[in-house]
Amino acid sequence: MKIGELDWPLKPFGKHIWRGGMEPGQLLALARAIREEGGQLIALWGSDDRHLDGGFGIHAACLTSVGLVWISSTLPADAPAYPDLAHIFPQAGRMQRAVFDLLGIKASDAGDDRKWLRHAAWADDEFPLRKDFTEHTPSPLARDAYPFIRVEGEGVHEIAVGPIHAGTIEPGHWRFSVIGERILRLEQRFGYAHKGIEKRFEGMDIATGARLAGRVSGDSHSAYAWAYCMAVEAATTSTVPERAAWMRALFLEIERIANHLGDLGGLGNDVALGFGLMQFWRLKEDWLRLTARLFGHRYLFDCIVPGGVAVGIDDNGTAEFICLADRIEAEVRQLKAIYDEHATLQDRFANTGVCKPELAAQLGLTGLAGRASAQAWDARAQFPQTPYEQLNVSMATQRDGDVLARAEVRFSELHESLRLVRDILQHIPTGELNAPLAAVSAVCEGLGWVEGWRGEVLVAVRVGLDGRLDRVHPHDPSWRNWPLVEVGILGNIVADFPLINKSFNLSYSGPDL
Repeated sequence: MKIGELDWPLKPFGKHIWRGGMEPGQLLALARAIREEGGQLIALWGSDDRHLDGGFGIHAACLTSVGLVWISSTLPADAPAYPDLAHIFPQAGRMQRAVFDLLGIKASDAGDDRKWLRHAAWADDEFPLRKDFTEHTPSPLARDAYPFIRVEGEGVHEIAVGPIHAGTIEPGHWRFSVIGERILRLEQRFGYAHKGIEKRFEGMDIATGARLAGRVSGDSHSAYAWAYCMAVEAATTSTVPERAAWMRALFLEIERIANHLGDLGGLGNDVALGFGLMQFWRLKEDWLRLTARLFGHRYLFDCIVPGGVAVGIDDNGTAEFICLADRIEAEVRQLKAIYDEHATLQDRFANTGVCKPELAAQLGLTGLAGRASAQAWDARAQFPQTPYEQLNVSMATQRDGDVLARAEVRFSELHESLRLVRDILQHIPTGELNAPLAAVSAVCEGLGWVEGWRGEVLVAVRVGLDGRLDRVHPHDPSWRNWPLVEVGILGNIVADFPLINKSFNLSYSGPDL
């Protein structure tokens, strides 16, 4: 059965977004229908709705043939529970565990109910996202003894890495089970970057919320800020000026280019090609410096605001950006030829960290990593928001699913984004940069959905009657992709782990809200 044939009513809820509600027991049928037609679960989160004369809520956002479907179910206040979805969409597993840690909402009959975010930071009977949770000095906490899955057998030993690492990077723990150098199993444990962001949103005004949303994962600031603003604009039925929408797309592509330049250099460095690191990071620095000079911030912080954008671009800035884009594109083509002809790099990249298309589809691999494993999803191309429907985005895909494929997708997307930047700058309409949001007269909700450089960034928002934020859930594509790193590393040697990990380059902060 296809999603369009189901009996549950779905109403349009923005461009390419549909909204519906159902009983918790119907969630399994919905999930199966979406899976059967080739769709995916993007996000799963919960809410405490008791102050709205309800119980709790469980929410799922799914990618389908008709666009993004946002489904909610109301759960009882005394024992909130819903059916386990991880046996249909494996990526739901960690999301379900986080929902329980933060709200006490249980996935019934789940195969894995270990703690995900707690790290003994609060008592077992406390749930920080419940409205009656208050800041206080916690009582003595139980020892945090996380039950890692052990691999037994002669010659098997474990290597524990992190959460504190040698470099200035985000914290995460990796537990390798190996024989010699060959990896038999890798298990991740995250949550060390948990900051209480979702709780911090509660009661915040909409404008300040945009600043916080953009800081969920700093290298994806524009994607998060746009998704958040899209959500609050949908909630308040506000319209964004056309010029502002084009500026947002410009910022998003500037962000994509900066990250791809950095990653291509980092991948070269991980196979001892320091020349590649220096050249790509030189280009990235040129890009960031021009961005800072024209827009006030290297990473475009606070350039996207509710109702539009905070800054525009004039003719001189347009000419400078086009000139730099042309120069970077020419140099990247030269660097691509060097990477293609470098025997050691090609040997290290090819057949390393493989995620085959069948497994990628089963486990929900998304974004550029998904496209490198033949998962042909890109919201800019298939479900375009303004102005992408006028830009004819060319989606880059590969089938081999290895480090080389992920590098090839980055090269292709880098060239495409440089084209898009030129196209946007040459066709951006005149007009206002910002418009005030409509006044809030009732509790309202909205959802934003943006194809960030890693993959789909989603932000769900509920605004209270007082016009302040009641519930915000920002969702990073890394939720879905981290489990594939565990899979892609199997059979490889320990020394290749940094290269494989870098080829995905996922966010720790994004899922550790």
